[in-house]
Amino acid sequence: MKIVIIGGGFAGVNLANELADNKDFDITLVDKNNYNFFPPLIYQVATAYLEPSAISYPFRKYFRGKENIHFRMGEFMMVKPDENIAVLHNGELPYDVLVFATGAETNYFGMENVKKNAIPMKTLNDAIEMRNKLLQRLEKATLHKNSRERRKYMNIVVAGGGPTGVEVSGMFAEMRRGVLRKEYPELATSASNVYLVDGGDALLAPMSEQSQKDTYEALTKLGVVIKLNARVTDFVDDTVYLSNGETIQSKNLIWAAGVSCHIFAGLPPESYGRGKRMIVDGTNKVINTANIYSIGDTCYMEADTDFPQGHPQVAQVAIQQGRHLAKNFKNIIEGQPLVNFKYKDKGSMAIIGKNKAVVDLPKPKLHFKGFIAWLAWLFIHLISLITYRNRLTTFWNWMVSYFSMDQPLRMIIRPEKRNRQVPEAIKVTQLK
Repeated sequence: MKIVIIGGGFAGVNLANELADNKDFDITLVDKNNYNFFPPLIYQVATAYLEPSAISYPFRKYFRGKENIHFRMGEFMMVKPDENIAVLHNGELPYDVLVFATGAETNYFGMENVKKNAIPMKTLNDAIEMRNKLLQRLEKATLHKNSRERRKYMNIVVAGGGPTGVEVSGMFAEMRRGVLRKEYPELATSASNVYLVDGGDALLAPMSEQSQKDTYEALTKLGVVIKLNARVTDFVDDTVYLSNGETIQSKNLIWAAGVSCHIFAGLPPESYGRGKRMIVDGTNKVINTANIYSIGDTCYMEADTDFPQGHPQVAQVAIQQGRHLAKNFKNIIEGQPLVNFKYKDKGSMAIIGKNKAVVDLPKPKLHFKGFIAWLAWLFIHLISLITYRNRLTTFWNWMVSYFSMDQPLRMIIRPEKRNRQVPEAIKVTQLK
């Protein structure tokens, strides 16, 4: 069976792994990047607490030695279902079975100014760009004598009160208390705030009320200004506009407020549902297709009776669906019936800051917070990284940060601008 997998995230990699070294399957994994990365920790790359290589790993090295798995770097363009061909920007791939594991992309809800000016938090490129921008803006803030202008560079607005928004807000609040005072003495007396904005009436909406309450209290103690029942409606001229009529002066709007999926040419419009997710049956086969499947964030399944409104777009769903689909593909080869997917909820968690986290477990129904929850968060995220190298590197970085209260990774690294124009005033000075 020739399988083409579009996307090398949690879902795609776990599907490929489960079928590795099985001669019944010839697998090609396609991704526009040449590496896998761990999305739950990109905010730590963005805030310079982890280096990019700690949460990423090259596909070709990862699949080295697995003879039935091939990697193709390319961007998926369209599918030709009648011909069983996947069209990439750099060629075509024939398939017997096509699997979409493309994940989700940032959703700006049609706000063009926000899309143009905000800092997204979805990819590793976003994280590196965010780190560079925020460090550059801190450097520019040190040059401003006007306190009002300086505050624009230092204020940070985080849109979205889910796990990513909570985690990045807590990280920035702790950095403001520690790193900012130690390394930017010019800004030590300058007033600035970290704002966390969400349109709902609570943070971490999918989690328990106790987790929501504990998170609110912990972030407030760290100095985060939380604004609930307020959505970002615009971001222009260094001003963030909120739905409640308030405005915040800032150059830094970090967007963690929502995701949507991508619509690909070649699939019938009826195959898409809520949030542009592909509608699938209980076996993850896309409706109105014969041999096309969808797993992870990009699929929408109502067949799981415990989740009639579709599964949450989280890593555990993608991992379990990837592994389950591999079992069904083996069933096809063996002539066995396909089995419907059933998600096993292992719980939810979010880190708030040093020694601060919240964890909800479904069975038995438990909630805990503080140091024990923080350790649980660290452990789960460590073992979820793709290789032992990633785990060791990340563990080492975390230990350095924990005991030193710091991390020496705050470098601004950008491609050289060879055609940079030298100001006339400097040219004249040089000539003299």
